[in-house]
Amino acid sequence: EDLLTLIFKAMMKDALNSSHPVSSAVQSSEQIEEMFDALSYIKGASLLLMLKHYLGKDVFQAGIELYLHNHSYGTAQSDDLWDSMNEITNGTLDVKKMMKTWIGHKGFPLVTVVRKGKILSVQQEKFLFRVEPENWTSDASYLWHIPLTYITNRCNVTHCTNAYLLDQKSGM
Repeated sequence: EDLLTLIFKAMMKDALNSSHPVSSAVQSSEQIEEMFDALSYIKGASLLLMLKHYLGKDVFQAGIELYLHNHSYGTAQSDDLWDSMNEITNGTLDVKKMMKTWIGHKGFPLVTVVRKGKILSVQQEKFLFRVEPENWTSDASYLWHIPLTYITNRCNVTHCTNAYLLDQKSGM
């Protein structure tokens, strides 16, 4: 319950146009201090949980182990983690490309699902809780690579999850 409270507080802050990306280039020590706030840590943790759920526990664990092994006693950048995940997935998923859309954008997407008969369509757009005129910038070009998981009634086993990566503004 406490974790969800923290996540929702971070999402409220991230839903404002005055938010900031989890990762960005910095020019001064003040900007460095701004980057290490509760939003960055909580959103970062949430993104890792999302990735773990999408890749599966074993694949995610193997990627983390490879990353720690490759960079023990050294320095690393965020791309190094994504590169380790890419290596573990053997090119079946470009984790770096997917995660850069999450850590490089401020905010998060609102996904709308519409059902017309047997056809489902999904669409993404940036979610804004409140527009702050003094901080307004157009985010119409924002595009996230959103891992969606779903279950259909066609499964006859106890656990049958399907996955879809929404990497366009809309899809089916």
